[in-house]
Amino acid sequence: MKHNFFYFIREGIGNMFSHGFMSFAAIGITVACLVIMGTFSLVAYNVNENLKDLQRENAVLAFVDENLSDEEAKALQTELEKLPNVADCTFVSREEAMDSYLEEYNEDDLYSDLDPQILRHRYVLHLKNLDDMSLTTDALKTVDGIVKIRADQDISTGFLTVRNIAGVISITLIAILLIVSVFIISNTIKLTTFDRREEIAIMKMVGATDGFIRWPFVYEGLLLGLTSAAFAFGLQWLLYRAIAEGIANSDTLQLLRIVPFEQIYVPVAIAFGVVGILVGVGGSLTAIRRFLRV
Repeated sequence: MKHNFFYFIREGIGNMFSHGFMSFAAIGITVACLVIMGTFSLVAYNVNENLKDLQRENAVLAFVDENLSDEEAKALQTELEKLPNVADCTFVSREEAMDSYLEEYNEDDLYSDLDPQILRHRYVLHLKNLDDMSLTTDALKTVDGIVKIRADQDISTGFLTVRNIAGVISITLIAILLIVSVFIISNTIKLTTFDRREEIAIMKMVGATDGFIRWPFVYEGLLLGLTSAAFAFGLQWLLYRAIAEGIANSDTLQLLRIVPFEQIYVPVAIAFGVVGILVGVGGSLTAIRRFLRV
């Protein structure tokens, strides 16, 4: 078994180098497909991560009726926490709201004499799912003692739309490019098997099993896929870092958070390796099947 393994891997390497240009073309196109797939997948991933940040930071404000006493206003917290889709709920008094306002806007001491009583007590609510923000705001309107609600639905809707579009585009491109990659590698290996069709026929006539004939081509596809995955991973890393640095140095895009590649390179490498192997081996099996029917 050990001897067969080395024989098959040696034959696979020989097949790959015997058709250097076609092997190079297959690797080049597969690398391009993997990088495009990886880029769109990473864009979708980063959009989703920014959406999670928005979900943590984008709060719904529920203002309390000014006619309620401090104790009555604080008593609303239990009821608000029971609402569906509410992750956490924090009470902010008039005084705390005033301090926050002065800290942010009182650059010239223009508002130092403002009476906190002009403000309302409020609750800051973070949601579990931004998709259900409208349902949560509708539920808040039914709570006695809540007189006004402020929710930045336009921002959350924009992020959700971008995420959904990026997800659909990524899935569609991944499916198309996977098919293209399998087709290219399959045709590359078909050329190899076509040149060796007489040899394959003779091997079958002298009793060689389909497996013995098939394995060198499977290893060839495996090596093509792994080589493509290695090159694609290196290019993806360089491209990702260049884009991340460009966004970090941009005055308009600094609000976007780009996940460092060092935090995600392991799943990216695994994904590239798995896809490369599937494409390579799948293309090999598709190509050799026809020539084994002798």
